[in-house]
Amino acid sequence: MINLSVNVNKVATIRNSRGGTVPSVVEAAQVCIDAGVQGITVHPRADARHITFDDVRQLARLLAPYERRVEFNIEGDPRPELLDLVREVRPDQCTLVPVLPFEITSQAGWPPDTPVGEMRRFVADLRARGVRVSLFVDPETAPVDWAAEIGADRVELYTEPYARAFHAGEPLRRASFEMYVAAARHAHARQLGVNAGHDLDLDNLVLFRTLPYLAEVSIGHALISHAIFVGLERSVREYRSVLAGDPRS
Repeated sequence: MINLSVNVNKVATIRNSRGGTVPSVVEAAQVCIDAGVQGITVHPRADARHITFDDVRQLARLLAPYERRVEFNIEGDPRPELLDLVREVRPDQCTLVPVLPFEITSQAGWPPDTPVGEMRRFVADLRARGVRVSLFVDPETAPVDWAAEIGADRVELYTEPYARAFHAGEPLRRASFEMYVAAARHAHARQLGVNAGHDLDLDNLVLFRTLPYLAEVSIGHALISHAIFVGLERSVREYRSVLAGDPRS
């Protein structure tokens, strides 16, 4: 079964646009849990434009009783204050993601020429504290090999290129998907688990759910956007249904 981890950043974005505490990130996470998700994801950025460190701590307290049922995944670049927060909270998983100045959202995975020394130390430190480490990479052999060399547990395949290709017609859609198949198989051969995320939605998941060795997808923007029209609980259940292999109605 492919696990669904819901990224609740967008809930915090709406809250922060007005100030105050509404809508509640914790309440949103609870709705997702009640709807059967296997994970909650957050990406606290340095400018705190959506998820804050206080949100992370509140979510950690919420998720504590759900140990081994609902995982907590913290995404972000390995800046000192974020790594300190991960060491404090000790989530089930930390996904290390490259961040570019002024970006709105992630734009690429880690380049395979990223120096391994410091990253290896980060990964080893988190793993020693019981945190599974995933590295955000493009669907290519070289960055997968880089992640394996560093000692990661998993890779998260950056899926925006697939999402774009999906809407460009069957030949490009299929060619793009085959790149991900090759990357997933290579990751498995290097003894890495396979996660995926970025711009996955109810339509493109129907093909992507067939990716070999896929353990988890992290979805935020599309799922929360769909929830505006159908409600958060129903949106989560529809995504879980698609991941389970049910046909789209």
